[in-house]
Amino acid sequence: MKPPQPAGGRSQSAARLDDGDHGPAGTQLEDALERTNLQRALHRVERNGGAPGIDGMTTAELRPYLRANWPTIARALITGSYRPSPVRRVEIPKPGGGVRPLGIPTVLDRFLQQALLQVLTPIFEREFSPHSYGFRPKRSAHQAVQAAQRHIQDGYGVVVDLDIASFFDRVNHDALMGRLAKRVSDKRILVLVRRYLEAGVMVEGVKVRTEAGTPQGGPLSPLLANILLDDLDRELTRRGHRFVRYADDCNVYVRSSRAGERVMVGVRRFLARRLRLQLNEKKSAVDRAWKRPFLGFAFHFGERIKLRIDRESLRRVRATLRQYTRRNRSMAMAKRIAQLNRFLMGWVSYFALAETPSTFEELDKWVRRRLRACRWKEWKRGHTRKRNLQQLGIEEWAARQGWSRKGPWRMAHAGALQRAMGRSYWADQHLSSSAERYAAIRNAWRTAGCGLARPVV
Repeated sequence: MKPPQPAGGRSQSAARLDDGDHGPAGTQLEDALERTNLQRALHRVERNGGAPGIDGMTTAELRPYLRANWPTIARALITGSYRPSPVRRVEIPKPGGGVRPLGIPTVLDRFLQQALLQVLTPIFEREFSPHSYGFRPKRSAHQAVQAAQRHIQDGYGVVVDLDIASFFDRVNHDALMGRLAKRVSDKRILVLVRRYLEAGVMVEGVKVRTEAGTPQGGPLSPLLANILLDDLDRELTRRGHRFVRYADDCNVYVRSSRAGERVMVGVRRFLARRLRLQLNEKKSAVDRAWKRPFLGFAFHFGERIKLRIDRESLRRVRATLRQYTRRNRSMAMAKRIAQLNRFLMGWVSYFALAETPSTFEELDKWVRRRLRACRWKEWKRGHTRKRNLQQLGIEEWAARQGWSRKGPWRMAHAGALQRAMGRSYWADQHLSSSAERYAAIRNAWRTAGCGLARPVV
């Protein structure tokens, strides 16, 4: 995309089309429409990819479209006549059951939201609480988990686990826009954001109005969520609580269950009165911190609080790996392994914060056994199995297990198959090891001195 060349410090496409007064000095819509800012936004949208919106336009088609239509789009934005398209509703399953509705904007609206996000983030970022970690520059889920670990290590072993009921579906537009208007002076930006909130959702070809909520799926949604929940952060800070918030997941750490119950009552009242939100009473609880996982991690109590992978997270990863290693899924082994590697390496990169290397070693053993079962079924016939085992260095008498009538899963645990298709065999097949990846990441953290792998004391 090549917007018109800058004129007087701003791109011509973003030049004011009228002489009206847009309020006191501050961030203006023209700042979002600066050439450099637009280029950054376009590169980000293209890099992220994603599914098309209701118009079917892909990210690959966005750049040519902007070349042909940008002057018209820019004029509509500045004059206030631009109308965002409704989002496309997609429902994805939640890990604990049920579905999570996502709203996928068109790629053009994703591009414009990203441009707005890049100029709005610096305004609000300096005001946000240091205890908020979700969807913020230079902050991560790892930092949130480590902060929780420090609170528990300091003796705050009871957690008030706050789960806001359907947060992204129940955000009050008026409450959100009121907080946005305190920092943004240009009414055109406020009008555009309001239109994004009220753009509606296409459900089976029918446009449904959205009178509350901010659709998950657009670049602006995380920032808008943090703007609204910053009030909760300030209230918890004012009360002197130790807490960690990652988007709409918030944990408050206290020393006793009685204190936790008081906090729960106070937060429930604050959310209802100030933010017009409700807690999910089934998922919110006051409990011992080691009983409540946080962002996929659990806490192991001892002389020092250690991090481990939560059981539910392990159950989910095994369920996913089962899909990749189903024996009735006809697929070349090289392709199967490539898919496994892509998934597992990303998963390990996140959960490498856990201080339980044996978990990754056990997962490797389990994956190799499932792959041996796939290979055993591929070989099918007894004489083929016997011949292949011998080619892999198994003695003739042991290779006779190729004629066994035991099932693939049971045979995958047999000594002959473990020797024939052990760790080195799968390494030659280019299967990546979770345990080795885990060790490499931990060593890199220690070498870099970034602190992620160091004990919390």
